[in-house]
Amino acid sequence: MTPIQTTKMSNFRWVICALLFLATTVNYMDRQVLSLTWKDFIAVDFHWTDADYGFITGMFSLFYAVANLFAGKFIDWMGTKKGYLIAIFVWSTGAVMHAGCGWVAMNVEGYDSFEALRAVQAGSDAAVAIATISVWLFLSCRLILAVGEAGNFPAAIKATAEYFPKKDRAFSTSIFNSGASVGALAAPATIPLLARAWGWEMAFIIIGVLGYVWMGLWMWLYEKPRQNKRVNQAELNYIEQDSDIADVQDRDAVKEEKAIPFFKCFTFKQTWAFLVGKFMTDGVWWFFLFWAPAYFSDQYGYTSDSTMGILLIFTLYFIVTVLSIGGGYLPKYFVEKRGMNPYLGRMRAMLIFACFPVLGLLAQPLGAYSAWWPAILIGLLGAGHQAWSANLFSTIGDMFPKSTIGTIVGLGTMTGGLGSMAINMGSGNFFTWAAAQDANFTFFGFEGKPAAYMVVFCICAVAYLIGWCIMKTLVPKYKPIVVE
Repeated sequence: MTPIQTTKMSNFRWVICALLFLATTVNYMDRQVLSLTWKDFIAVDFHWTDADYGFITGMFSLFYAVANLFAGKFIDWMGTKKGYLIAIFVWSTGAVMHAGCGWVAMNVEGYDSFEALRAVQAGSDAAVAIATISVWLFLSCRLILAVGEAGNFPAAIKATAEYFPKKDRAFSTSIFNSGASVGALAAPATIPLLARAWGWEMAFIIIGVLGYVWMGLWMWLYEKPRQNKRVNQAELNYIEQDSDIADVQDRDAVKEEKAIPFFKCFTFKQTWAFLVGKFMTDGVWWFFLFWAPAYFSDQYGYTSDSTMGILLIFTLYFIVTVLSIGGGYLPKYFVEKRGMNPYLGRMRAMLIFACFPVLGLLAQPLGAYSAWWPAILIGLLGAGHQAWSANLFSTIGDMFPKSTIGTIVGLGTMTGGLGSMAINMGSGNFFTWAAAQDANFTFFGFEGKPAAYMVVFCICAVAYLIGWCIMKTLVPKYKPIVVE
């Protein structure tokens, strides 16, 4: 007989959710420092082109993808607490190391100041040499950053599965996942100003140090629910309501679930549905994350440290932040009010969110009237992505045992990184080529580089609907995987 609970339920799970939110915020701020400083600060020092930046972002995505192949399994093996600590230490260290790239490039090439680097004639052999050495130095730091950042989502999703029942996971995931948009929101309001006041190097250092602060909080507060003295029995029963062990009073009496072997994961259609969803859509988010500041600088002349440039990027991510949190509530409504199972409710919500990016088709045409239109429309597109992403991550907890969640998240984030590599590296080379073609390249009434942006926006607009259709075909109904 189930014992009657008379103790008021603790709510420590939301403290854990807040920590995941903070980690994701720091994660995206570290990732954004380069995108907000390269066009107007770093490129000036090192003579970078769009193709150089596209190569860096594309290779970062590749590093991130490969690291994710192992990150999920590493988190499952190491455990949520230790695995997350190691991940954020590595990426914070990589972030801080970016600050030294300028000094190393200057000394390797034999210059005594950044002014001397800038004074080199554009297009000359010396400028090409400076660009080449600096690109490879930044790539080395991006490699370290990518390896560490690969652990963020596997660890965060695993922690969510440990601390929340299935019906609350999409909402809790949407909260911590909104840290991505909050980080992207805080970044344009702080990073360009730091770069202008103290140099782009200090922007990398200051933002990178935030990760070390988070590590102290995580060490102090995190333990698994059954070992965490801040979680009382009432909250533990709530957390474990989906299992048959919710009312077990002995916290040490429950055995860990058996994990699914790595290669066996690929035999399930549920795995492939998640991989496809990530591959088709992650690159869209990363494209706008990496290229939005350059887009407003190129197309409208608003540099990242100008008041208008800051306001445009801030507005874009403010829309993303406010609207995306609601993405976790919609499937909750379908489950609790409409009686759907979690997977069906999530897929219904994801179809709705997949329609948001179609608004991206209007960004370039309406941008002819005002730069505010692309900022607003890209913001709506980004909100759709974040809501989609929160629910996509939560499908893993619906289908897979907790012991394998980190592995599946890592695999999916790997394919998302590959999709991002394709769109970012391809876009960088495409933009450089289109700018050189000028009026010889046209698309939907646009010429040169604006036409290239329109092409990429079209790709981004339809990616989610295509991804949803493939996912629904692979896994049409709710079918959780049971480990024998």
